Amino acid sequence: MKAHEFERRFDEGEDMSDHVDGSKATRPNQKLKRVNVDFPAWVVSELDRESRRLGVTRQALIKLWIADRLDRASGKAMKRSA
Repeated sequence: MKAHEFERRFDEGEDMSDHVDGSKATRPNQKLKRVNVDFPAWVVSELDRESRRLGVTRQALIKLWIADRLDRASGKAMKRSA
């Protein structure tokens, strides 16, 4: 199937899952790299408190906060809200 045919059928709402090989799908810029960061005990306690309040893991909270800060620093957050 040609790309334009695929796009047309997709845009018309057709289920295209039979035409996609998910085993070869990748997400750009998602390669993981492990880093170690030391925090004072009071910071870890506050992170744990906030992560419990939000119902997420400490790691998820840290990732979310850092990604949000990096978006703001690069101006992406303003572009998305505009």
